[in-house]
Amino acid sequence: MKFLWTTFMINDLDGTLAFFKDVADIEPVRRFQAGPEKEIAFLCEGETKIELVADKGIPSHVYKGVSVGLAVDDLDQKKKELEAKGYETSPVISPNPNTRFFFVADPNGIGLQFVEEK
Repeated sequence: MKFLWTTFMINDLDGTLAFFKDVADIEPVRRFQAGPEKEIAFLCEGETKIELVADKGIPSHVYKGVSVGLAVDDLDQKKKELEAKGYETSPVISPNPNTRFFFVADPNGIGLQFVEEK
């Protein structure tokens, strides 16, 4: 499995971006609108990223807080495997035709986001 990113669900994207720049000299490598009430920014160069998501209309089934993104080859199989082990998973989310993912939380409430990209 490949580590993709750590996601922070936040309220103030501009303020958070200014904080990362001021404190760690980290700037966004990509920033975009992902819906009418959602904006996403990816920080850091290289394979592993920090993802900042500011979403005023976040659905209840989407993990809120900090999550870790992990790539999988077969999302449906991974979801079945985790549910067979007794873990509660979110519905599959597909923000675009090339990306699908779901969340599961660890016992401490840290989310794992399993992602399949075409």
